[in-house]
Amino acid sequence: MGLSEEPPAGAPEDGLEDEPEDGVLARGGALEAFGDSAEARALLGGLRAVLGDRAAREGVLQRFRAIMDKYQEQPHLLDPHLEWMMNMLMDIVQDKTSPDDLVHLAFKFLYIITKVRGYKTFLRLFPHEVADVCPVLDMVANQNPKDHETWETRYVLLLWLSVICLIPFDFSRLDGNLLCQPGQMRMSIMDRVLRTAQSYLVVSDKARDAAAVLVSKFITRPDVRQQMMADFLDWSLCTLARASFQTIEGVIAMDGTLQALAQIFKHGKREDCLPYAATVLEHLDRCGLPDSSHTLLRKLGVKLVQRLGLTFLKPRVAKWRYQRGCRSLAANLQVRAQSQGEPRGHTEAPDSEEGYDVPEEVELVTEQLLIGLKDKDTVVRWSAAKGIGRVAGRLPQELADDVVGSVLDCFSFQETDDAWHGGCLALAELGRRGLLLPPRLPDVVAVILKALTYEEKRGACSVGANVRDAACYVCWAFARAYEPQELKPFVAEISSALVIATVFDRNVNCRRAASAAFQESVGRQGTFPHGIDILTTADYFAVGNRSNCFLVISTFIAGFPEYTRPMIDHLLTVKISHWDGVIRELSAKALCNLVQRAPEYGATQVFPRLLSMTRSPDLHTRHGAVLACAEVAHSLCALAEQQNRPVADYLDEAAVQGLKQIHQQLWDRQLYRGLGGELMRQAVCVLIEKLSRSRMPFRGDAVIDGWQRLINDTLRHLHHVSSHSRQQIKDAAVAALAALCSEYYAEGPGEVAGAGHGGLVEQCLAELQSPEEMVRCGFSLALGALPRFLLRGRLRQVLEGLGAVTRVSPENLSFAESRRDAVRAIARVCQTVGASAEGAPDEVVCRENAAQVYRTLLACLQDYTTDSRGDVGAWVREAAMTSLMDLTLLLGRDQPELIEAPICQQVMCCLAQQASEKIDHFRAHAARVFMALLHATGPAGPTVPHVPHREELEKLFPRSDVASVNWAAPSQAFLRIARLLGLPIYRYHVLLGLAVSVGGLTESTVRHSTQSLFAHTKGIQDDRQAVEGFGESLLQVFEDNLLNSRVSVPLLRMLDQMLAHGCFDVLTAEEDHPFCVRLLALCKAEIHKSKDVQKLRSSIAVFCGMVQFPGGVRRKVLLQLLLLLCHPFPVIRKTTASQLYEMLLTYGDTVGVGVLDEVTAVLSGTAWDEELPLVRAQRNHLCDLLGVPRPQLVPKPAVH
Repeated sequence: MGLSEEPPAGAPEDGLEDEPEDGVLARGGALEAFGDSAEARALLGGLRAVLGDRAAREGVLQRFRAIMDKYQEQPHLLDPHLEWMMNMLMDIVQDKTSPDDLVHLAFKFLYIITKVRGYKTFLRLFPHEVADVCPVLDMVANQNPKDHETWETRYVLLLWLSVICLIPFDFSRLDGNLLCQPGQMRMSIMDRVLRTAQSYLVVSDKARDAAAVLVSKFITRPDVRQQMMADFLDWSLCTLARASFQTIEGVIAMDGTLQALAQIFKHGKREDCLPYAATVLEHLDRCGLPDSSHTLLRKLGVKLVQRLGLTFLKPRVAKWRYQRGCRSLAANLQVRAQSQGEPRGHTEAPDSEEGYDVPEEVELVTEQLLIGLKDKDTVVRWSAAKGIGRVAGRLPQELADDVVGSVLDCFSFQETDDAWHGGCLALAELGRRGLLLPPRLPDVVAVILKALTYEEKRGACSVGANVRDAACYVCWAFARAYEPQELKPFVAEISSALVIATVFDRNVNCRRAASAAFQESVGRQGTFPHGIDILTTADYFAVGNRSNCFLVISTFIAGFPEYTRPMIDHLLTVKISHWDGVIRELSAKALCNLVQRAPEYGATQVFPRLLSMTRSPDLHTRHGAVLACAEVAHSLCALAEQQNRPVADYLDEAAVQGLKQIHQQLWDRQLYRGLGGELMRQAVCVLIEKLSRSRMPFRGDAVIDGWQRLINDTLRHLHHVSSHSRQQIKDAAVAALAALCSEYYAEGPGEVAGAGHGGLVEQCLAELQSPEEMVRCGFSLALGALPRFLLRGRLRQVLEGLGAVTRVSPENLSFAESRRDAVRAIARVCQTVGASAEGAPDEVVCRENAAQVYRTLLACLQDYTTDSRGDVGAWVREAAMTSLMDLTLLLGRDQPELIEAPICQQVMCCLAQQASEKIDHFRAHAARVFMALLHATGPAGPTVPHVPHREELEKLFPRSDVASVNWAAPSQAFLRIARLLGLPIYRYHVLLGLAVSVGGLTESTVRHSTQSLFAHTKGIQDDRQAVEGFGESLLQVFEDNLLNSRVSVPLLRMLDQMLAHGCFDVLTAEEDHPFCVRLLALCKAEIHKSKDVQKLRSSIAVFCGMVQFPGGVRRKVLLQLLLLLCHPFPVIRKTTASQLYEMLLTYGDTVGVGVLDEVTAVLSGTAWDEELPLVRAQRNHLCDLLGVPRPQLVPKPAVH
């Protein structure tokens, strides 16, 4: 088959389509070569050896797949190795002695290689001699299309057959004599190939795709085209007409047929395909594919339509298109230097082919492609955009300009976001191909600037991120397509829009796309102001963090005057009224930074608009405007103070009055009510805080009372606020109260302004007794935020009121959040009033109240309250640890004599306990507080006095551990915390914490805490006194937490592990050692009348471990186990029997050799979940065998 001089109908005439764009990404990858070639060769060479072992075969396949997947992003690295891999596998396939399973396995490997590298590259390596035709056809014929295990074989065979079809010999020469027997005709090679391809076009697996490739290569052969092309197209159109996309079978048939037709019209010669193109287009239009719900069918329909359009139009390079110059940046720069800036681009030379007739079918093709631009799926829109570009490149200039106008019609606000996205993709494709001429640029740039900020709210979210991303792609494409002088009139608009998208877009992908487009424009155009400086700051990684973009990068870019006002205007017009509250808050803070770059513009233009927006009926606009007013006013006041200028230079009387009236206007319009009221309360609280810190001249004004009333009302009704915004509103109200009191309630140093505060402290104390938890939270934090002059003379009342909130009672058991906030408030109050040893208890922290504050905070470390939310007491414990650290560091720095030795010891021991417990986050926090107190130093030495075993602790926990150790990781934390077991003062509390960790449920925590505990006990085995001291502390923990299931159940599990691990072997040498006697008594007391299955199971394991202790305690332990054999719960009876059986096998010397076999037989042969009378007889028999007195039933007392 000869090669034609004319390119095929779908060929990329301008060379754009075949550009290896993915190679750019590949070259930036981490791999440099196929480093796994040796292992891959070994795997392929060992296929025969693993064939008989299914597990080994799967393992080899999985490993090869893992190796190849590493090169998915850089497949070109495989190219030098494809030939030997192909040869090794084809040797197996072509070896007639190879078993079928081995052949199928080889094809699986071939498919993996094809999937990674792509079939187009791999096809060239298949054997394609004349001698291969019949064997491959026979292999395909022998396959079972319904065998789902061997679909890779069929897929690769069809690809192989497709490359064989390219041999330049007429297939009829291979047929020989078709008459094999009188009256019977053998099927020709052509018929066999076509029938095979047709049969696989309608299968449901991957072989359908390969069949489409086979058809395109086969039907377009000169000898086949003459005989079979018309018949095949008829068959295809009939298949499309019969199939329905309402059924799975119809979808599969249409998919395969559309793939085949698209491939034929892509690879076939135009003169061969043209006679059939109109008929195919007509039938395709009848199918109604745009109405199908199947994305793939719509995509294939668009792909086929564009191929038909290219068939109707002669392949040519449009002379009227814009000449872009060299694609290589280096070559482009050289040409530019040589041409001395001579303009190069659109030429008005007459087009010799302008006069040729454009078939009327092209209009239908263009219409279908424009419809595809508005499809709901991106892949369809992208295919339509490429089709628009290809078809427009073959049209006369006037018609191509009409196409551009139709594409621009997609950018109407009556259109959906899908149409905007498709329009952007089409414009990028047209610009990339030079089909957008410079006269069209003003219209195009205008719509692209709109697309860069396109966003529409839909319910609780928005759409438009894909439109903005595609608009960035258009800018990227234009930067590569046009000479700088063409884009020069639009540089200011485009650069500002890209910078705004880079720093202010909500979506990280859009920010990164805008950054890439800006970078491309700087490199290609060289006309963007301050491009290199901006790129250095706003690179790919920097724009990944949204807060960093809004608050840091934007401030840097605003330092360039070309971008300052566009950025401020964008925030003012778009982002301040954004639907996302987080964006509104960030925008207000960004405005605070940006107006300092243009203060006059902010004062004269921005601020009046913001004040007018605070009266908007739209909730989002109103909320964002109030936040922005607060931030901008504070920024301008700070700038005026910094420049030693009066505030009136920036905020005139009208602006100040406008700020003052915001609250009253909202109050009069009742806009603090309902869901919108939550946002407005938070915003106005921020406004109060910022205006107070700006020292607005409102002292003595009625607005202060209004602000105070709003704050009180907000804190008093926190329980009515939705849970997701409650914390934010509470924090805003507390911060506003602190700023308001500090600025407007103090007349002079230490003086209170008349009755302006209105008994604020007494009011807050009264609200601490509210039955609503959130009210307690709000007013607790409010007390903690009050300035010192309001607390003076009332400190005792405040500490007592907050202390009462921290106490747990049956009524407030679930009020963990209020206890947490009260604990935080105590520390803040202490920090506010300061410390003086000889001071008055109503004024400062002194000798009389320091101990009580410590007792309150230490009591909160014992809050282990749980409810449906889990361990809510952990919030209180975390706050208590932080408050203890703040208070201790305060006293240690100012009045170390207030820290008494017993208190310091208790603080450090309790922190050690928390640092050894099971929750990673709180354990890490406790460890950090412990280290902070241990290593706190001042000019005179250690800040915190009386730390027990300070020298040993500094050796065990050096200062370097503060930063280097991850205390949240069990593997690092428990190894260090367990060292405290060697210090007697800390041992009790560390064991109390470790008991919960070792006996917990989290695998990593249990493993590492257990290893650390066993490491310590192993180290003291040679010291009997140390083991006894350790055991005494352990029993004390047990005794102090008797019947406290939070500790006792995991403690029993820990004891079980310790007994099984031989931690107390040194004590088993003495009969009836006090340790085991006391342990037995505690275990009996713990399970007395208990119905807790977990506790009973854990105690059974402990009893079995205690059998190793000799003396009378062993008989008592056996008696307890035998009692549990008749427990009312069947599961306990079965567990006891099972563990007793294992115990007797482990400690065989506990019973006589003569009865051991009979005892184990009874234990294993009895159904212990039977009725109690039956079980009791067997239990009594065991008592006799073991020499233990039979338990006697205690009669129930008579009921009178």
